[in-house]
Order: sequence, then C-alpha cells, then structure tokens
Amino acid sequence: MQLEGQTVVVTGAAGDIGARFVRSLAAAGADVIAADVPAEAEAGAALARETGCAFVPADVTSDDDWAAVVARANGRVDALVNNAAIYRALGAKRPLTDLACEDWDTVLRVNVRGTWQGIKAVVPAMRAAGGGRIVNISSSTARMGVPGFAHYVASKAAVEGLTRAAARELGPDRITVNAVAPGLVSDAATRALNDDAYIAAAAGGRALAREMVPDDLVGAVLFLVSDAAGFMTGQTVVVDGGVVFA
Repeated sequence: MQLEGQTVVVTGAAGDIGARFVRSLAAAGADVIAADVPAEAEAGAALARETGCAFVPADVTSDDDWAAVVARANGRVDALVNNAAIYRALGAKRPLTDLACEDWDTVLRVNVRGTWQGIKAVVPAMRAAGGGRIVNISSSTARMGVPGFAHYVASKAAVEGLTRAAARELGPDRITVNAVAPGLVSDAATRALNDDAYIAAAAGGRALAREMVPDDLVGAVLFLVSDAAGFMTGQTVVVDGGVVFA
C-alpha cells in the first residue's frame, strides 16, 4: 500500500502509537504532517528529523491550531489519522461515581470534540481534491465496558458514532470515514496506568495470547488511508488479538 504523493495528517504524533503511524506512513511514501500539543514539541522535532515529516504544535480542540495544520499541508490533505486523545493523563482508575464534571468534560472535549474538529478542518481540502480518507482511533473498551475509565470508554463509543455519522454525510464527497479500535497496547501510556499483572492478564485473554504493541495497528491504518479501502466506510476495525469479535 504505497502512498507516494499523498499528504497525511496524524494527530497525537509524539506518543508511541502516533509516532509509529508517522514512521509507517512516511515509509510508505506519504508526506506526513505530524501534530501534537506544544508540550510535545521537542519529541515532535526529533520525529521530524528522523522521518522527514513536518511537525506542527497543535491542540486538537483549537480551530486556529487546526487551520495552522492545514496551512502547513499547503491546503492539501488526502488523509487524516485522528489519533490524539487523553489516556495517560487519566491517572488511577476510579468508579464513575467518583468522577467530577471537570474530569468528564476534559476527556470528552479532547477525545470527541477534538476528533470532530479535525474532521471539520480537513473536509474543505478533501472536497476540493475530490475525496479523501479519515481514520479515527477508537478503543476496544467501547465494546467491553472496562470499569474505572467510564469517561474514556464513553468518549471512544462516541468516536465510533461520529465515525458512522460522518461516513453517511461525507460519502457523497467521496470521503471515507472509518475507525480503528485497538485493544490494550503495551506502550508507555499503558504502563503508566496499569501494572505488569494487568497487562499480562490482558495478553492471556486474547486468542493471540501475547502483548499488543504499536506495530500491530499499522496494517489497519495503512489499509484504511489507502485506495485499497476506497469502498469501505462507516466501519470500525477492532485490532486486539482476538478479544472482541465484532
């Protein structure tokens, strides 16, 4: 799945998963615009040096920052990977009755509203080009109802609903909108929130009984941003090693 001449925007690009997307897309020939919050500017600059991507400090909940991302792409966006989300910053798991409104609003603002703002920002460029690909990153927790992260689980379920609504609305513009729902990925963010026993138990519950790594998501994302997925839209692809069968 070669992507020469394609401009792809990846948000949340400085984290382990986002950086893996950037590396894979760049290796496939895409011109990658990598975006993450200004606090990750140093990591973003290092990623740009490594891959040749362009890094843009951007908050996905800012329309002005999204305008800067599209401008850095010279007004051309062939694909968007909406990967940015609050996860590591969730902290310790808490019952939903212990969550404050501020906790809820912060997670939904980034994970759902930020995803919508990204779609809204790139659609004009995609319409002008005659089509495009949008891939939203969800989570298998939306189907499993994992306790302790009710606000996160709700946000990812909303991302899947938004994916379906956007697919219906943007289909006439030849813009496909799909989602990828990872299982528990053994990266730095996961290890900050979960102990080794929890991660091992998650691995043992899979049909493919091993830890999941960021590389496991690359194939699905490359497929969905490529022409190979040109007649696929409104779908959520679960990549979790065989826990959720959807």
